[in-house]
Amino acid sequence: MSHNVSELTVVDNVSRGTQPTDEPGTAPARSLGDPSVVDDTASSVTDPNPLQSSGNGAVPQPPEAARRLFGERLAQARRYVDMLAGPGVVRGLLGPREVPRLWDRHILNCAVVAELVPHGSIVVDVGSGAGLPGIVLAILRPDLRITLLEPLLRRTTFLQECVDELDLRNVRVLRGRAEEFAGHLAADVVTARAVAPLNRLAGWCLPLVREGGEMLAVKGSSAQEELQAAERELTRLGAVDWSVAHVGSEFVDPPTTVVRVRAGRGVQERRRKRRKR
Repeated sequence: MSHNVSELTVVDNVSRGTQPTDEPGTAPARSLGDPSVVDDTASSVTDPNPLQSSGNGAVPQPPEAARRLFGERLAQARRYVDMLAGPGVVRGLLGPREVPRLWDRHILNCAVVAELVPHGSIVVDVGSGAGLPGIVLAILRPDLRITLLEPLLRRTTFLQECVDELDLRNVRVLRGRAEEFAGHLAADVVTARAVAPLNRLAGWCLPLVREGGEMLAVKGSSAQEELQAAERELTRLGAVDWSVAHVGSEFVDPPTTVVRVRAGRGVQERRRKRRKR
């Protein structure tokens, strides 16, 4: 069954109404610092040292690479790191052990992807989670127009609070699955990080990419193997070119690995068919 955008839950920083809920009777979203906002799926997350994981002293200072990369936007990036280390950990969006390595493993790892994104691009971040890489790109590149696409309420609540707190006027948050937006969103670039294996991820992301645009999937050391395994599916989906890029070597070690997949005309034809349903 097809969906219209109006049938999907939309949250953005332009028009705000009642925050959507997962079930009838659930209270609307509380403030960012309210630790009572915990999703049922995160109830098993135990915090052996809540003071450390809530950002009180555990978050390292930004490295010199972050100062060079973010420049005058470093204060925004630091605030986002604090939000990840505090409410992000409390709500189960990030593991406490990730806090000491937030800058190197997460923020800088995502920020260097910006060099692959053309100026003024429309970007959709699929499975945005806690905002990696979408919010990082929005901080670093105010020229981009970014949609954070995420199906889970507890995550979209956190994302919207980050957007508001950081005053990211180039960002909107949509709650829903990527496949529900095929035929309704058309981006120059679609990003994804730690979402799914490439052969499945491409099926969700490529229908959101304009002809000639790219899917950028942040991957690990198995990127080349994933890409080889997904080649037949990429061809079926209408992709015309794909490769593995290593970016940001002057800022992160090891460099960030990104699978780049360019959308061809076949992707557009599939989008038109979806619109007609």
